[in-house]
Parts: sequence; structure tokens; C-alpha cells
Amino acid sequence: MLEIFDETKYGIDSALLTKVYEAARDEFALPENVSVELTVVGEEEIRETNLAARGIDSVTDVLSFPSLQVVLPFKAEDYPDDVDLSTGEIMLGEIMLCYPRAVEQSKEYGHSEDRECCYLVLHGLLHLLGYDHIEENNRVAMREKEEKILSSLSLSRD
Repeated sequence: MLEIFDETKYGIDSALLTKVYEAARDEFALPENVSVELTVVGEEEIRETNLAARGIDSVTDVLSFPSLQVVLPFKAEDYPDDVDLSTGEIMLGEIMLCYPRAVEQSKEYGHSEDRECCYLVLHGLLHLLGYDHIEENNRVAMREKEEKILSSLSLSRD
């Protein structure tokens, strides 16, 4: 489940973001009881969080905060101590999306705000699943997954 908290009240397309989450869940064969929290914020909040969490005093587009060290392929039985007994869910972590930055980047890259938000949420989710883009081979693998999932929803780059 993707739980969305839109603190900006910009009217982000929750249904579309949920489709992206579900497409990624299908791609990685994640069980339905896996959950992620997405918080949509403005520039000041993401800057403050970036400073507190990473020591970087600047606005960024997306931050990810994993709750687990995920090993793919994901098997729920590998995380017996991480199941919330009241909900039955396994929390992968939290994603923080800066909506104003997404809007800026959509203009810069020449595609829709919805496409940029979907890309950033997917990017954050891949970080929760252990992907990174520090080394070139990891960056390429991450980009390939992003494009595969977004293309399956007709959200590839224009």
C-alpha cells in the first residue's frame, strides 16, 4: 500500500502515483502487505530534512528513508520481526517528495508535472529497495528499471 500525505495541498495525482507504486510492486513481485509512506512537501521542509538527515543544506527533489535492508527478490518470510502486528504490513520506508522542485524539473526536462512526480516517487521507491546510483553500473541498472516501469504505464520520457 502507498499511503500519501500531501502537506502542500497542491492536489497531487494520488491515483497515478498509486499506479506507479503498484507497477513497481508487480515488477519486483512484492507482496501486497508491503507499504510505503509518501509525504509531499514544499522546499523549506525538504531543505530542513535534507540538512538534518544528510548534512546537506539545500533543496532536493526526493529523499528516501528505508525501514529495512531489503534483499531482492523480496520474501516476506525474511522479515518476520518487521510485520506490524496491528495491520499485517511490512513498512519498506518513507519517501519525501518536494512538489515545487518536481514542477521546476518538469519544465526543465520538457514533460508533465505528473510524469516528473511519478518518476521521483519511483526513484525513491527503488532506493527503498536497495538501488543506488553512486557507481555507474548501479546507475544504469536503476535507470533501466525506472524506464521499464514508467514505460509500462505510458509515462516514458517524451
